[in-house]
Amino acid sequence: MAVIIHECGHLFAMLICKSPPDKIKISLFEIKITNSSRQLNTTRQNIFIIFFGPLVNFICFILFYLLYLCNSEFLLPIAMANFCTGLFNMLPVMSLDGGQLMYVILCRKFSEKSVEKIINITAVIILFPLTVLGFMVLLNSKYNFSLLFVCAYLIASLLCKNNRYY
Repeated sequence: MAVIIHECGHLFAMLICKSPPDKIKISLFEIKITNSSRQLNTTRQNIFIIFFGPLVNFICFILFYLLYLCNSEFLLPIAMANFCTGLFNMLPVMSLDGGQLMYVILCRKFSEKSVEKIINITAVIILFPLTVLGFMVLLNSKYNFSLLFVCAYLIASLLCKNNRYY
């Protein structure tokens, strides 16, 4: 549900900017919204569209958390799912919103090639301790490999994918 809320945030921002999507592709590990007119948007519009997905997750987190505090215990997992989805998508990996946001902002000052290197180095710096944490969680829980799996997926996306701006 949090992922759908996240993607609806992007779609809503696209509609506000009068930049509707061309295609929405749903696969096992991602939902990809393709927008060929993205290059025609202003930098501000692109930042708004990219950041609006995580922002909606953080707003939903606050809303559901406040409702949880009003004695609705079943809402805590929904609140935390939105928080984690927003936080995860802000990681500085090109296939995520954080990497896309860094790309748009840094391209104002540096060349595309330099920006891609900066983002990839930043991603490695962030993913290394997260991967170590994933191993620690796995060893301590003996079954919870979710963080380790996510880190492996993101590392694979760094190594295998064409890490370009969408």
